[in-house]
Amino acid sequence: MNRRLVFALLFVSASASAAPPSLEPLLNSIAERLAIADQVALSKWDSHKPVEDKKREQEVIASVVALAPSYKLDPATAEQFFSAQIEANKLVQYAHLSDWQFQDKAPDDPRPDLVKQIRPQLDQLQKRLLLQLADFSPQRTDPQCPQWLAEAVHEPRNEPMQQLAMIRATAELCIYKN
Repeated sequence: MNRRLVFALLFVSASASAAPPSLEPLLNSIAERLAIADQVALSKWDSHKPVEDKKREQEVIASVVALAPSYKLDPATAEQFFSAQIEANKLVQYAHLSDWQFQDKAPDDPRPDLVKQIRPQLDQLQKRLLLQLADFSPQRTDPQCPQWLAEAVHEPRNEPMQQLAMIRATAELCIYKN
């Protein structure tokens, strides 16, 4: 397990005790998806392909919108949630690519195949995230929701980029009712 994934999975270790049990697995899966961004960035570095992949993004969104009702989720909720995941993932990729450009080299980490290995991983994770989002959905309107997220993502062991990516990935998770 690479170092980034180990850190990413520590996101909720110090989350608020009042947080519902359904939040921790959701945040851990979000962190796992963000950790995969490292591998995607390496693939993009090697292939010189841009981070932005509108076709793939549209495929992911179309898939979650189609699957949402089977998870008892509103398609618009699934679309919004996964759009945030995609944006957070791109944020990590852009940061890595900039760092590697500055250093004039990428890490010597193993390079899994984007299409054959990484995307199937993301597709499996997508189903788990839909299920966990559905499990957490009743708590999205809880007035404490923003506090639970803030405590989880501001865990002191998080690296700044992980924290920023988690903030982006969870930015629309809570629903504010006036």
